Amino acid sequence: MPTRIGISHEDGTIVVTRPTERGEDRALHGLTRTLIANMVEGVTSGFEKRLEIQGVGYRAAMSGSDLELQVGYSHPVKITPRTGITFEVPAPTQVIVRGIDKQVVGQTAAEIRKVRPPEPYKGKGIRYEGEFVRRKVGKRA
Repeated sequence: MPTRIGISHEDGTIVVTRPTERGEDRALHGLTRTLIANMVEGVTSGFEKRLEIQGVGYRAAMSGSDLELQVGYSHPVKITPRTGITFEVPAPTQVIVRGIDKQVVGQTAAEIRKVRPPEPYKGKGIRYEGEFVRRKVGKRA
């Protein structure tokens, strides 16, 4: 946490104070408040990212605690979770990444998506739930 920003615990609440009203101090104040709020929310309810897999023969499965993806390569891709991260596969085309640290959950979901990002011609690949992929027309005969 920034040294200029004051953090105190009063009556069951965490109070964040800033020394001046300068733009830099106001920005650090907002950053610190948001980081603390995310820590509290992560410990109480946790964070999750949902991914969808689209494509013929593309699927995900659990192998112990590891995630095993079959997304068109000649071999399955295994992803080992970081500490504090759990994977869940409710359906072969859905992956849920859960954890208490918002940044680590997002980073892990981005690394899974990076294995096979959605391509613009057929839309095959791994995408976030609700993500819109702009489609291209392709070759004309």
